[in-house]
Amino acid sequence: MSYRVLIADKVAREAAAVLAEAGFEVESRPGLSEEALVEAVPPFHAMLVRSAVKVTARVIAAATNLKVVGRAGAGVDNIDVPAATARGVLVMNVPGGNSVTAAEHTLALIFAAARHVPQAVASLKAGQWERGRFVGRELTGKTLGVVGYGAVGRIVADRALGLRMRVVAYDPLVPSFVMEGAGVRPARDLDDLLASSDVVSLHVPLNDQTRNLLDRDAIRRMRPGAMLVNCARGGLVDEAALVEALNDGHVAAAAMDVWSPEPPPPDHPLLAHPNVVATPHLGASTREAQVRVAEAVAIQVRDYLLHGRKVGAVN
Repeated sequence: MSYRVLIADKVAREAAAVLAEAGFEVESRPGLSEEALVEAVPPFHAMLVRSAVKVTARVIAAATNLKVVGRAGAGVDNIDVPAATARGVLVMNVPGGNSVTAAEHTLALIFAAARHVPQAVASLKAGQWERGRFVGRELTGKTLGVVGYGAVGRIVADRALGLRMRVVAYDPLVPSFVMEGAGVRPARDLDDLLASSDVVSLHVPLNDQTRNLLDRDAIRRMRPGAMLVNCARGGLVDEAALVEALNDGHVAAAAMDVWSPEPPPPDHPLLAHPNVVATPHLGASTREAQVRVAEAVAIQVRDYLLHGRKVGAVN
């Protein structure tokens, strides 16, 4: 049987090469709307996506031949996993493929926020020389709070220790001895981390338990003058409450790579805020990471269709 695979997102071309070599018919149609995807998907046995395309219940209902959806990356909040499960469609991801890249972007945003790098660049290019306006803060000796001690969180913590920062982490699913063995202090709970951190960095998936994890009350429990960094998922933070905390100085600066929704509207108050560093969901956007996750998810989809192997399955 010749399987048909729809690449419905901007996945690195190496994925198509892996699938074509296996004898599959591969069609690349990134950027389809939900309506267009509903019309296009019925003949396909597999679909590959990143984070831009939404695989909704409507799409899955229309995909009468669909056996598997492969996510070239970690988060699957753009895929209706319960709907896929109900239809017998396997959903698989590549949770570790872009961990280093996401961690490096997190550190880049921490540095950028601490030293006002984007604001200073914009000022200088506009013909200004405002050295006194952009006085930053050192990171050495400061405490980084890592919320979520998974693949990305562990790399961020390790790199921060190399910068001579103190690191505290909170993750109810990770035993304390794992953190302690890496030189990281386990937080008693989220409040303990928020109260003791100069920089709070989020590294958890978006689900019913973590949505608005940093709501208005949680943001107010952060150490006054702390910085917030989010390279995980936009829905983790109450963005309106963050604007309020930035305006009154309770949060000194924020660095945001992810948004709710994406893309954010042009008049989003965080985009215009002078103490916010903003990037358009670039955490996994390096050539190395995109090739790595594209090849990995293509191999996983190939092996599932040909041999029934369920590597990376989330349902």
